[in-house]
Amino acid sequence: MAREEKPWNPAFTEYMGEIVKHPNYEGLPIKTKKDGSLSWVAGKKTETGKARIAWSKEKAKKLEIPNEPGMYAKVMLAIHPFKQKPCQICGTWMSIFYHYPSANFIKAIKKRFPKIECNTNTHISVIWGDLEELHYSTEEIKSFFIQKGKLTLTTKSTKDEIIDALEDACRNGGKKLLSPGAMSNFPDRFDGFHSYNRCCRSKEDKGRSKENLKSYTQDRRAYEYWSGGNIHAANQFMGSQYFKGGSADHIGPISLGFVHDPRYLQKMPNNDNSSKRDRLQCNDIEKIIEVEKRTGVYPMSWYSKEIWEYIRKNYKSHKTLISGAYKNTLKQNMINFMYVLDMIIRHAKQGGKDFLEEALLQPNYKHFDYSYEFNEQGEITKQENRHFTERNKDELERYKRIAFESVKTYNTKENRNMNEDLTTSEKEALTELFTDISNKRDFAKCKKQFENLLLAIQNRLISELENA
Repeated sequence: MAREEKPWNPAFTEYMGEIVKHPNYEGLPIKTKKDGSLSWVAGKKTETGKARIAWSKEKAKKLEIPNEPGMYAKVMLAIHPFKQKPCQICGTWMSIFYHYPSANFIKAIKKRFPKIECNTNTHISVIWGDLEELHYSTEEIKSFFIQKGKLTLTTKSTKDEIIDALEDACRNGGKKLLSPGAMSNFPDRFDGFHSYNRCCRSKEDKGRSKENLKSYTQDRRAYEYWSGGNIHAANQFMGSQYFKGGSADHIGPISLGFVHDPRYLQKMPNNDNSSKRDRLQCNDIEKIIEVEKRTGVYPMSWYSKEIWEYIRKNYKSHKTLISGAYKNTLKQNMINFMYVLDMIIRHAKQGGKDFLEEALLQPNYKHFDYSYEFNEQGEITKQENRHFTERNKDELERYKRIAFESVKTYNTKENRNMNEDLTTSEKEALTELFTDISNKRDFAKCKKQFENLLLAIQNRLISELENA
């Protein structure tokens, strides 16, 4: 809840009051603090968050919105009374539709219309109006936007029709020309939209800084979760033309322990991918099993293998557990795994880092020695020795740096709803392990201890799952 302590702009405070009283949100849970202020933020695992999700599902039924990835965003967009909101930080009102140009679209606009002055926070309708005031012809403006959006319209269409079609192509069709003034964020935020608008988000939300966003094609999350799979091939496939107009989705979420491998990536519209997050569904499991059968590539990182095998064996007769108990067990195992890494690094110091690099990271280094070509299913059709340049020569160091930095970051997050749950005997085994590592005991012995500890944790979680 630390983010709620950010300064509230008066315009945003007034907006919260209007939204809470609006009949469109009748019955949507929100608590009031002792000082009378609203608890606008509620994590999805909290009592309020769960109640908000249940409320939204009922609202979706009334609005006839399908229960699929992106449902909550569609519900909250449909019921929003103003279709715009002020920024919590600066108070600037911005549309919640996809009305703001990307940096690349700005470049294209300025190349075609050199006189225009605009930026990524300028509403597309304002840009259009400014172009008209600069005496560019309406025909030329219409042709430009229709061509850029590949719209099935003609210059006989009105300005509003063209902008609406362009917005729909970006929100529902995966076009990357326009973005919303505020990203979807339900149930965390009462109104379903992030408190920071586009105007302040890159500054206030560290994960959305330009520097971080540039690294997303090389999926740093796979480095952060110490994922298995051919991670370099997956990064390369993610940046291929196959995903143009959409985004690369992990069929099995890497945050739950699944591998980062090209064969387990699928194309998905951008808005659906961001909505999916760490969901696990029956059709995902069936796709994963099909891919493994077809390719022979194992879908799960080694530290979650036992749990995956249990899920694979039992999911057909326990489908109601997939999105709840099964997913939560994988999540808990990931939390325990990252905790074990953190304790090894803290207590075995440099010896711990050396051990983890040799045991877990170095086996993946070989994948970076090659360049790959793929078919549309992510299967590698060609592999050849890679040409190293100034740009990519430090890639392994980046991989290692992000992996170790992420362990500390993961274990200091205050907004996580689950914590490590090692038993006394597991903690004793962990203490013995990092003591042996710090004393530079036999590497093979330490690695076996490490593997046995993670195996014991998984088997205990499976036992708890069976007895729940």
